[in-house]
Amino acid sequence: MGTYFNPGNESMKRAVNSRIYIDKTGLLKLTNQILFTEENCIAVSHARRFGKSQAAGMIDAYYSCGSDSKELFSPYEIATAPDFEKHLNKYNVIHLDISSFTDFYKEDLVNKILETLHRELKKQYPTILDLSNPIGTILMQVYELSEKAFVIIIDEWDCVVRNHADRPDLVHTYLQFLHSLFKSEESKKFLALAYITGILPIKKIEDESALNNFIEYTMLESNELTPYFGFTQKEVEQLCIKYEMNFQSVKEWYNGYLIDGFHMYNPNSVYRAMVTKKLNSYWKNTSAFDTINNYITLNFSGLKEDILTMLAGGSVPVNVNTFKNDLSVIGSKDEALTALIHLGYLGYNAVMEEAYIPNYEVSLAYQAALSTGQWSEIAASISRCQELLNATIRKDSDKVAELVELAHSSYTSLLKYNDENALSCVLTMAYFTAPAYYNVIREFPSGIGFADLVLIPREDTSGHPAIILELKWNKDANSAIKQIKERNYTGNLKGYRKKILLVGINYDKKSQDKKHTCIIEEI
Repeated sequence: MGTYFNPGNESMKRAVNSRIYIDKTGLLKLTNQILFTEENCIAVSHARRFGKSQAAGMIDAYYSCGSDSKELFSPYEIATAPDFEKHLNKYNVIHLDISSFTDFYKEDLVNKILETLHRELKKQYPTILDLSNPIGTILMQVYELSEKAFVIIIDEWDCVVRNHADRPDLVHTYLQFLHSLFKSEESKKFLALAYITGILPIKKIEDESALNNFIEYTMLESNELTPYFGFTQKEVEQLCIKYEMNFQSVKEWYNGYLIDGFHMYNPNSVYRAMVTKKLNSYWKNTSAFDTINNYITLNFSGLKEDILTMLAGGSVPVNVNTFKNDLSVIGSKDEALTALIHLGYLGYNAVMEEAYIPNYEVSLAYQAALSTGQWSEIAASISRCQELLNATIRKDSDKVAELVELAHSSYTSLLKYNDENALSCVLTMAYFTAPAYYNVIREFPSGIGFADLVLIPREDTSGHPAIILELKWNKDANSAIKQIKERNYTGNLKGYRKKILLVGINYDKKSQDKKHTCIIEEI
């Protein structure tokens, strides 16, 4: 049993002993099907904290002949497979986390990886190792001696390509190393399965073919592997029952990644929410702020408008096919949006070919990014959204008018000021923090016509009133309230027995300062 060669099952043990463990061992049924086939090389390119590394530890525990994992897997799905024991702990396994090597070795990265592998291989096979041979030749020798094929796992394989684009010599040497593992003549014999993980899809590098035999699974398309990364909606529903959390609120905070028909949740965030019993943004960090700012502040026509549309709950068209799988070469608005999709900061609807902000947690990451970036006026308006919501609940109509006016003026450079959709967008942005407590519905069908914006409190925020908002111009706030009543915008709230606030807002587009007024009634 080694650290990198034939590791034990400690990683899997930690996973199943955690307070929350979702059985993803069905993935092993799929990998068993592709052993020793033309499809035995898979690359999983998903956003961080979506379970790629936990799956790597599971693959270690199942295949490594350095483990005895029958009892460990016996309670889980894989144990029901007819070939469960056929493949259990029957293979030589190599597991490398490339990011851990790049943290310490930059100048001689590949040599350090090779030295580490040689050291562990030599402990078990001291007589056959000629360190001058390519790694593929050495693994072939081990295979012939042991009669055990290899399962090779590489975590964060792409960090060299992503972080050292200015070092083509290093990238070339590294890709030669990968070629020896996955594309050499020897590997056709000794390689049973390859599993590599990364952030981005595989970048096609001129004259390099080390990874062109890999089948890719990405944030755009994961096919049969989709349910085994992230938490599915059904899994989250079951967790909410067990931990007595309101599912609708958890859904608002963490749902939104739509991949191959599955609604996927960030498992790290759901885990933290369940064990702390607190909905919060567990994914926001300094690197997130910097990453988002790197792309939303690029000077591409229409990008800023698209970001604002998505912040207001809308979707925007995006062509994901132009992206070069390289974060250092972003040449268009579509490429910037596609980069954010792969990094997990946008969701993607493959049917509609549209990008969107997936959930409230990610919205908060954008809010934080804006506060440190170049959108100072919009950031200032967003920072007062909670104040606006509180003022609305207190029925402080003067403060509501003041803050909606601030929000309205903040977006005039990006939106047609009097466009109906723009008005709805302004209201949604003005109540940016409302999704923490409410289901927020733009153009709410109710009675005769559609209310501009309706906020319906969720069960775990039942102390908040429902809110119906209507925005007018060149009329008066009373006419907005009158329209809510005459068109029966409360109709679809029939049966709602708690407080409802009717909020009418008007502004005078003829006046120089576009003065806003507000009336709030309680029913």
